[in-house]
Amino acid sequence: MSLEVTINADIKTAMLAKNEAALRGLRGVKSAILLAKTADGKTGDLTEEDEMKILQKLVKQRKDSLEVFVAQNREDLAQKERDELEVIEKFMPKQMDENELREALKGIITAVGAAGPGDMGKVMGAATKQLAGKADGKMISAMVKELLA
Repeated sequence: MSLEVTINADIKTAMLAKNEAALRGLRGVKSAILLAKTADGKTGDLTEEDEMKILQKLVKQRKDSLEVFVAQNREDLAQKERDELEVIEKFMPKQMDENELREALKGIITAVGAAGPGDMGKVMGAATKQLAGKADGKMISAMVKELLA
């Protein structure tokens, strides 16, 4: 079942349950999917990879907004972002913990043949492809820097 079909079914469930927080998050995902499907004259379905990129983008947006709201002491808006983030993350694959990520990156560094900080671009290119959706880009970048130093 595609992400769009799942989202539509979950929207109906959230509407019946009168769950406003879930409804906001689900409608945000649905909106992003519709925009991606109609962008640049596309008319076909999205691939699973495209769907994952959309979800990653939405999660990143929510996290960035959450940081701003917390910094500005706007707990009301921060809570809305947390609620939406929780809903969107249900559709993402399980995120890697720090140890799993470290081991995966060590394998990528060995496979690419990286020797030092100058090879960070090669490692990041391979890592972002292999670990798409499984780890946050900032976390990958920080750990690559640490391992190559």
